[in-house]
Formats: sequence, C-alpha cells, structure tokens
Amino acid sequence: MSTLLEKQPSESSEPDSSESDSSRIDPADEVYLEDRTPEWLKSPAVLFGFTAVVGLLFVVLSYQKLWHTDLWGHLSYGRLIWQGGSIPNSEPLMPLAKGMPFVDTAWGSQLIGFGMHTQFGVPGIQFLYALSVTGCAGLLLWRFYRRTGHAWISLLGIAAFLCVNHQQLLIVRPQLAGLACFTALLTLITSRRWSLANWFVVPALFVLWANLHGSFPVGIAVLGAMCVGRGCDVYLRTRRVMAVRRDRWVRRYFVLTELAAVAALINPYGLGLYFETFNISSNPNLAALVEWEPLTLNMQQGRIAAVCALLLAVLYRLSPRRVSARELLLVVGLGGAALWTSRLIVWWAPVAAYFVVLHGNAVWSRYRKQSRDVDASNRRGVWSVASIGLAWICFAYTPFGTTLLHGQPERAHLSLSNQTPVTAAAYLNEHPPIGQIFNTYEWGDYLVWAGPADLKVFVASHAHLVPEEVWQDYLHVIHLTAGWENVLDRYSVNTIVIDHHRRESLIERIRQSDDWQLNYDDATAAIFTRRQPI
Repeated sequence: MSTLLEKQPSESSEPDSSESDSSRIDPADEVYLEDRTPEWLKSPAVLFGFTAVVGLLFVVLSYQKLWHTDLWGHLSYGRLIWQGGSIPNSEPLMPLAKGMPFVDTAWGSQLIGFGMHTQFGVPGIQFLYALSVTGCAGLLLWRFYRRTGHAWISLLGIAAFLCVNHQQLLIVRPQLAGLACFTALLTLITSRRWSLANWFVVPALFVLWANLHGSFPVGIAVLGAMCVGRGCDVYLRTRRVMAVRRDRWVRRYFVLTELAAVAALINPYGLGLYFETFNISSNPNLAALVEWEPLTLNMQQGRIAAVCALLLAVLYRLSPRRVSARELLLVVGLGGAALWTSRLIVWWAPVAAYFVVLHGNAVWSRYRKQSRDVDASNRRGVWSVASIGLAWICFAYTPFGTTLLHGQPERAHLSLSNQTPVTAAAYLNEHPPIGQIFNTYEWGDYLVWAGPADLKVFVASHAHLVPEEVWQDYLHVIHLTAGWENVLDRYSVNTIVIDHHRRESLIERIRQSDDWQLNYDDATAAIFTRRQPI
C-alpha cells in the first residue's frame, strides 16, 4: 500500500508529451509571426483611416460633372499649343480680340489637360480634378497630424478647408494646379524642422508653379510674410535690430524668397509674366464678373468664411499658444485679399484651416491637461498593406480607373454639367453659322472647343483679353440696355446662341423681333438666325 501511494505522485509529476507540444510554440515557428516589413514601409493604424477618408473624397470628386465654363477654353488653348508647337503671341480664339497681346500664364496646365483628354477623354480630366483636390487635402491632413498628433482635430481642419473653398473647388481650371503648389509650399515651410532639401525643392516648386498657373506671386508673398513676420517676432522679443539680422530663420526665409522669385523667371515670358499676373487682376472687364467681386455676406462662400473667421477668433481667445507676427501677416493679409476680390479666398482657406488646427489642438490640450505627439511605436506593415489595397480599390471604382481597365465609356457626355450646350454645339456643327455669332460669356469656351472649327464666338471666359469696348457692347446686349439691337447690327451678328438658365428675358425679346427666327430650342439653349443675313 505504501508503495502504491509513493508511486502515484511520481507518475503525476511527469507532464504528458502531447500536452507539452500543444501548449508552446516551436521557436522555429515564431519567425513566421514576425512583422518583417521594412521599417520605412510600416505605418500606424491612423493611416488606414486617413486613406479611407481621402479615398472616399477622391471617388466622390471623380464623379463630379465637369462645369461648362473656362475648362474648355483652356483645353482649346492646349490644343492650339500642341498643334502649332508654340504659344500664340496674340489672342487666337476670339476674332473680336484679334491682335490683343496674349500672355498664357497657364500653358503647362493647358497642355497637360489636353493630353489627358486626348488620351483618356472626359475621365482623364475628372482624374486630374480629383487628384488636385485630394492631393491638397492629403498634404494638409499629413501636416495637421504631424503637428498635433490628433486625428479628429486634423480632420476638422480638412473639413474647414473644403467648406471655405468649396465654391472655388467646383470648377476645373488651372487654378487648382496653383492651389496644389501653394499647399505643397505651405506644407514645407510649416515643418518644425528645417530641411536642407528646401533649398532645392522650393525653387523647383516655383519653376513648376510659374508654368502651370499665374498665381505664383502669392507663394512669393507668403515666403516674404514668413521672413518679415519672423523678423518682427525676434525684434519684439529682443528689441535689437542686430538680433534680427543674425537670426538664422530670418536669413533662411529671406534667401528662400529670393530663390523663389528668381526660379519663377524660368518661363516663356521671363519677367513679363510678373507684370501680366498683376495686369489681369486690375483689368476693368473683370468688375462685371461675380467671382471677381469683393467677398460679402451675401455670398454663400462669404458666410462660410465668416464662420471660419469667427471660429479662429474664438480659438485665439482661448488658446495658450502665442500668436506670432507671421501668423497675423498670413491670416490678415490673405483674408484682406479675399475681401478685395472673392476669388482670392482660395489662398486664405488652407492658411486659416492650418491655424484653426494649431490653436484648436492647443485649446484641447490645455483643457485636457495633456499634450500628445505622433506615436511611432504602433507602426505595422499590415496597415501599410491595407492602406495600399484600399487606395487601389478607390482608384479602380472611378471613371478614370474604369477607363484604364475597360476602355473609354461610350456616353462620356453624361459627365458634363446640365448647362453644357452639348446638343447646341452639335447643331452648329451640322448647320455652320454664317459670319459673326453672339453667345453668352459662359458658353464661349465650350463652343470653341466642340463647335465648328471656324466658329466666330463673340466672347469667351478670358474676359481680360476682350477689348473694353467689345466687352461693354456685350454687356449692353445681355442686360437689354437701350440700343442693344444696334450692337448686333454693328457687329454683323447673324446667329445668336444663348441659354435659358440665365437669359430668358433676352430670349423673349428676340422672339418678339421680326428680324430673327428661332432655329433650335431645347431645355438648355436657344439658337436664332437673322432672317436677312448681313
């Protein structure tokens, strides 16, 4: 009995071999569970969330219908440059502006747009549009998160940027290329650390910018504001002029401003491009266009900008973060420019969103009694793979992705805005007008692009190239002022192409005239011809 009792403990003390094998992992198998993704390819989980947001924005914008205004004029200029092998020296699209000096401030964007349309059709233009806007949003989102470490505050900044700029972002035009360059510059100069690459990247950026859109002086002004603002901050802190001269950040911004100004001279017009950009903004013809009017609360974008400005003011009151002179110069300077002409709000929006994020994060950290930096310890290769896969899915479900995979769609005209005179242009191709036509300003570009090759439009969206007398005569007809019929006679207009959306009163007056007959009419356009051509 005693032997049996002593044996039982000895038997139970030996572990079963099957239980031992199943309860522990072979060291050789641990190799397969390691994250062997290279460190540079690993990313945090927040990247997947940001990819989802930006990818969704890209998909939505890729299905945005193309507007009917100056997009088609820019494509027409791109077509002329491609076919002629050079940039025209005088206005080539509007016969009534023949001989007017033509400085093409967006020739690079026009060539790229025409090339994409030639290769991929309308989906190619939609891709460029979506890529421009989401590229700006992605750069800002990355910078916001790097400065705050808070995903939701960063997304709030992107929402502010898109809301304030939504009206400017609806129209596909070379200005979007300028906005992308502006956003890239803002991303570079708002980094906490100075990079030696800035000495090369920023000048290269301005070479590109000066050939894509004439807004590059805004970027030079921003660099100048950073230099002057930094100098003011140093002087207010030290009360010594020599301290300003010796400050390395002041010297950096000053030299960088000079390099940017010189780099922008690498363009087909040299210094003349500077003068042209200022001449356009001061052209008297632009005073009649809504988008060049001062920003007011009567405008939807004016009310949204006012809400953003009010939010920024509240954050300034609550934020423990010091407001620098650089910040004031940028916010007040670009904001004042937007008040002068509403179209310049496009440059204020990303700057305002950036400082909303900075001060919003400061207020949040103050009341939460904590600060947060970007955590690099949770980087995993799986998030990189998942983000890349999600980005591909978003791309594949866009019209451009579908075009690459399955060919161009057969009904691409459905991607154009409802106010685009597609059928009217087709009618003009079948019945080419005799002599000069009168058309609405908004349709001139599309009629040049899709109408007969020798179509003589009255005006197009490049109003600054129209002689002032011709522009005033156009306004007389549109507004039905006294003598408007004499204007049509004086220019030997034999065909009138106008839209129902905005010119219904003009259509009714022409209907009542015995000199004109209605040849074509649909829900979008009406085409009249003179009974006795001049």
